[in-house]
Amino acid sequence: METETKKGNEGKFTQSLTFKGILIAVFSLLLLIPTAMIKDLIRERQLRSTEAIGKINEKWSRAQTLTGPVLTIPFTRSFLNDQNKIEQCDHELFLTPEKLDIRVQLYPEERHYGIYKTILYKSKIHISGKLPKLHHLKMMEKNNKIRFDQAELSLGISDLRGLSEEINFQVNGKSYPVETGGKDLIGGKQLVIPLANVLHPDSTQTYSFACDLHLNGSNKMDFIPIGQTTKVEVNGAWKDPGFTGSFSPDYQLPDNGFTASWSVLSFNRPIPEYWIDKVNVNLTDSAFGVNLVNTVDHYQQNMRSAKYALMFIALTFVVFFFVEVLSKKRIHPIQYLLVGFALVLFYSLLLSFSEQINFAFAYLIAAVATIALITAYSAGIFKNKMQTIVLASILSALYLFLYIVLQLEDVALLIGSVGLFIILGVIMYISQRIK
Repeated sequence: METETKKGNEGKFTQSLTFKGILIAVFSLLLLIPTAMIKDLIRERQLRSTEAIGKINEKWSRAQTLTGPVLTIPFTRSFLNDQNKIEQCDHELFLTPEKLDIRVQLYPEERHYGIYKTILYKSKIHISGKLPKLHHLKMMEKNNKIRFDQAELSLGISDLRGLSEEINFQVNGKSYPVETGGKDLIGGKQLVIPLANVLHPDSTQTYSFACDLHLNGSNKMDFIPIGQTTKVEVNGAWKDPGFTGSFSPDYQLPDNGFTASWSVLSFNRPIPEYWIDKVNVNLTDSAFGVNLVNTVDHYQQNMRSAKYALMFIALTFVVFFFVEVLSKKRIHPIQYLLVGFALVLFYSLLLSFSEQINFAFAYLIAAVATIALITAYSAGIFKNKMQTIVLASILSALYLFLYIVLQLEDVALLIGSVGLFIILGVIMYISQRIK
């Protein structure tokens, strides 16, 4: 008799709302495991995309960063050591241009590698400016031997493979040969223009320079404002450019193109006008430029959508729970679990379709397929047309809400918080009918 009573109590508990609520909570947490696997899959696909794009860029040329030109003058310093003997030490003096103007015309194009794509570009660059005056260096000649005959200009280009034509570098209208040197100031390769017997420090002569570059690159182009006054103008046939770095440009966005210009003065950035041997600041901290790649790609949108998986699972389970309670129809735990798996599968569908087509269309296809699957399955469970329509409407509203949140980046947190607050209020109102 006592055993029968225990079995009866256990049977009542497994059919109670408390048990069903605990079961739903456990299922929601268990479904976080496949959700985490989906997030790992998104990261893996994003990494593979990065590798594929890297292969394309390696064959063409990587993102380019221009530095310089910088005037380098070797000198030997003489000094007395502790034994009152004269010693000598070699140094290099680096002088930044007094004026630097860079004008760029970009010609971007898309290249595909399987399902992945990257943005490559060709460019025509005109660099001109003025070197600093040298007459004040006479003050250094008391204890230093300045070797003006070994002076040279260094023009840093982060990937020299992008150069597609010979360079004609001119100083005061006269052409000088261009050579490749060692590492430049930002760690890449550099072009070196020897200026043997060109500089005359005794005079107040102004030295101007100019050159044209035909440079290939990928994704973006950056500039280091090395001049005491630096002006950069970039024109390109790209409808959605991004402007990155430490300085914002004045820009215009005509049809299918852009024009951007920067003007940076010496006191706008921490780069000194001259230094000896090694600069004490990170030059790349002052870089700015144009980014031709959309910073919010479909992998980021997939990852952001996957973060809402628990909310979708919980809210859908709550709808099923209310239908079960208010209509007094029993829904088997396995049926809850299958609906949860369908909700998780949405993110796999979204990822796979978004790699092939536009994210908006991919989202539409994945959402419609998921809603149709769950609605058809629910129709067989509820056997009530109105309840099925209500479930389909709620799911449609949830997926529409998620898409809006994904598009409104700046106010996503605000919209998401307000939306969840309203949803909680609706659930609290309906739950009053539970006895």
